[in-house]
Amino acid sequence: MRLFDSQIQDNSLPTRSGEETSAFDQIFSIGELRGQMEAIWFWTRDNILKIGVLIEFGLIFGAFAVAGLVAPLVRTQITRHLTPRAPEGLARRACHALGLIAGPIMFFVMLNVASLGMQIAAQSRSWLEAAISLALAWIVIRLVTLVIRSRFWSQVAFYIVWPLTALDIFGVLDDIVFYLEAAAIPLGVDASGEVRDLSALDVIRGFMAFAAFFWLANVMAGFLAKRVYEIEDLTPSLRALIVKILNVLLPVLAFFFALQLIGVNIAALAVFSGAVGLGLGLGLQKSVSNLLSGFTLIADKSIKPGDVVGVGDTFGWVTSLGARYVSIRTRDGTEHLVPNDKFIEQGVVNWSHADKIVRLHAPIGVAYGTEDLRMVQKLCMESVASVDRVLDFPKPVCNLMEFDDSSINFDLRFWIKDPENGLSNVRSEVFLNVMDAFKANGIAIPFPQRDLHLKSVSEDAAAKLSDLND
Repeated sequence: MRLFDSQIQDNSLPTRSGEETSAFDQIFSIGELRGQMEAIWFWTRDNILKIGVLIEFGLIFGAFAVAGLVAPLVRTQITRHLTPRAPEGLARRACHALGLIAGPIMFFVMLNVASLGMQIAAQSRSWLEAAISLALAWIVIRLVTLVIRSRFWSQVAFYIVWPLTALDIFGVLDDIVFYLEAAAIPLGVDASGEVRDLSALDVIRGFMAFAAFFWLANVMAGFLAKRVYEIEDLTPSLRALIVKILNVLLPVLAFFFALQLIGVNIAALAVFSGAVGLGLGLGLQKSVSNLLSGFTLIADKSIKPGDVVGVGDTFGWVTSLGARYVSIRTRDGTEHLVPNDKFIEQGVVNWSHADKIVRLHAPIGVAYGTEDLRMVQKLCMESVASVDRVLDFPKPVCNLMEFDDSSINFDLRFWIKDPENGLSNVRSEVFLNVMDAFKANGIAIPFPQRDLHLKSVSEDAAAKLSDLND
């Protein structure tokens, strides 16, 4: 249905004969603006400011007001009485959806009642018919958004499809498409010798196509990643590499498919590839570095999901390898997203690269008054052997390392095979056992101390010090 012609005729009045146009009029085109305003006024007077049209607008607003008052009552009745009695499954979901769109349905019903009244009265009802079409499109789109169950695509359906439907109902969509096609820039000559243009409509279509293809690429990437992780014959590093390639390749393919869909010649973009590549290299240098570092980490198998690593002050096990970062979960339950290039630049301590058997150190000091140092070694060995997580082989060792200023220092070394369960906790248990053994055998753990020697002073100096104190 086409309600009006969007191309308003130029009803601007000509300038009076012999009257010179002022400089102000030439700059701001006052005469042309006055003519356009008069044309809009004439169209409004001839098409809107009529008794029948005003009655239709009154009926439309009245139907909207009545629907706004009645819809909550209908929704309450459906929620309280109809939905609980409906059987589980499709019937109950249909009742739930009916309650959610009670407002548009009541608006649609009220508009049809008003239209029937105008028909009986033999009055024009073109605006009412347009409102009925819009209300029906509102109901259909609302039902589609309830079925999709995706917030993004629900918003796309409501904020894009419904306005396009409204423009089509009022008959201005064709004119808008015409103007969008007219706004174009030349891209060059294609293989057939025809000049190819890129219009604003092509840009909009390309954006919509890219959004659809990008969503489809994400869905496919998630589906394929799930299948890759289910293949037990692949190593964790190879699985992560395949998933990373899919996450990069599929969006790129979606972009090129969108360009092909709107008819853009990919070869024509080669002219701009150098400049675009330089701009991306400068602007996205850090992102590209993280991306390439991620491929390097997976290719050389330096880290993989499940490894226990230490990067700077972060210690935990790797949960996933992303395109830009490595996710490390610490023992306190927090996820640290460490950029990939940090592993390359600063290095990483992989506690489980070749195997998970690692050696820990527990430095211990005793006082110089300790008589039997071999007894100290024996007590340390017995203390560490009683810890469950400490391995019997390789055997723990306790070496005398140095004679320090205040203590005799030993280094107790032992091995564990589960670093993902923590390092500080097993070291703490070893220290507690050593402390209990030392107390039971009378071995003292020293603290820093200094000996102060005072030389004798003369009586004159002592007298001066006494005077200062007074």
